[in-house]
Amino acid sequence: MMARLFLSNFVSCVLTAIFLLLGVMNFILVHPVPGIFYILFACIFTPPFNTLLNHKTGWVIPLWIKIILGLVILWGTLAVGDLAEIYGL
Repeated sequence: MMARLFLSNFVSCVLTAIFLLLGVMNFILVHPVPGIFYILFACIFTPPFNTLLNHKTGWVIPLWIKIILGLVILWGTLAVGDLAEIYGL
């Protein structure tokens, strides 16, 4: 149980850091609107958000949904996003 909680918090923190970095880069290099979107999207992955969501609604976003959602958004961002064009990825 403890290992699963650690894994969930670790994955959530990594995804938060990735999307926060993407948000700041988009905000500075591309346009503020997608930057704000990614920064708000990063908030979904933070462990305190999950705790707040569980406290308010009794519902928690499962880890597998977070991983799939994060990978799909990350793939779309790096495949066709403006940052990919800037850095030639």
